[in-house]
Amino acid sequence: MATTQQTNLKTLIETYQGGESEDFSLVLGGPLFQLLRRFHLGGNALELLNRRIVAFILLTWFPLLILSLFATGGESVGRISFFRDIEVHARFLVALPVLIGAELLVHVRIRPVIRRFVEWRIVLPKDMLRFHKAIESAVKIRNSIWAELALLAAVYTLGLWLWNGRSEFGLMTWYARPGGRWNLTPAGYWYVFVSVPVFQFILLRWYFRLLIWFRFLWQVNRIELNLIPTHPDRCGGLSFLGKSSYAYAPILFAQGAILAGIVADRVLYRGESLQSFKLQIGGFIVFFVVAILAPLLMFSLRMARTRRKGLADYGLFAQRYVESFDQKWVRASLPSAELLGTGDIQSLADLGNSYEIVREMRIIPFWLQDISRLALAAAAPLIPLLLTVFSFEELVIRIFKMVF
Repeated sequence: MATTQQTNLKTLIETYQGGESEDFSLVLGGPLFQLLRRFHLGGNALELLNRRIVAFILLTWFPLLILSLFATGGESVGRISFFRDIEVHARFLVALPVLIGAELLVHVRIRPVIRRFVEWRIVLPKDMLRFHKAIESAVKIRNSIWAELALLAAVYTLGLWLWNGRSEFGLMTWYARPGGRWNLTPAGYWYVFVSVPVFQFILLRWYFRLLIWFRFLWQVNRIELNLIPTHPDRCGGLSFLGKSSYAYAPILFAQGAILAGIVADRVLYRGESLQSFKLQIGGFIVFFVVAILAPLLMFSLRMARTRRKGLADYGLFAQRYVESFDQKWVRASLPSAELLGTGDIQSLADLGNSYEIVREMRIIPFWLQDISRLALAAAAPLIPLLLTVFSFEELVIRIFKMVF
């Protein structure tokens, strides 16, 4: 029985090293992925990115342009025209292409993270079976037809309800006429029942992928990880998890673009002040940065135990070494010339450096630099809104002073 288990474990490790398990990707799977491949809008490695972006723009934004051009002159009087609706352009010409393009970045950045758990021996060979099962579970959920059908159902139920609740039908717009909750123009019908649901589905699909990723990390965290307290990254070897969060920066950028479009419409066409949105903008940035990084805190308890054990182990080792050093070189009153010619003094210094690394080990796998970069990605689309408060020259000078 033991021989059979060892054989299965060996086969599993060989399979992983052969490349099957390390093909795990958050984006290479699911019904939509297969549909895009069937229509020659994507490949096995997410080729044809430009073609996918153009296709989604033609599906969501371009019909709105064509249909809005056919509006009669009488109906157009006093309306907020399609061309002046900044929120629509920010949503479909900025945020949507960024969300589509983010797939390639996540695919390229996250796959090496999976391999690193094994290549750096954070997951030891004896735990490869559990690691492989975590990957299999994530792939199964990623490829689930029912999951994407549930997202689609949510878009056409909860999504339409939320959109209906936030829309102000009393205003004359290019997509709705006054006098009825669903008194839409032809462009409005496409906007409400095609463009907005497509965008919401792509966005919800990204949230779903993030849940898959964090669930996978949670399962990996349940494995007895081989963390080394003297690792120079000061995280026991897990700092790559914090760096991997940069792959999700485009998602934060896309969210920022949506918010920027909404705020711009209110500031330019409804006379509201940009300063009145300070709390909303600040809360938005904090929320999404926390949403990306906070789940990594699941490793903090294990990292804290590694640090405590490291301090105890290296403290004991240091005590024994310095005691021997003291007896040999201090209490024995040997000539100082012999001490200068030995490696014992250098070993004492190296031991002190090692203990200092253990003492400085953090108990979270990310740091201020990771937080600031994600915050900048979320805030970047909002920067042009400052032009409603400052002139271009003043804005450039203020940004220059902040950077330098």
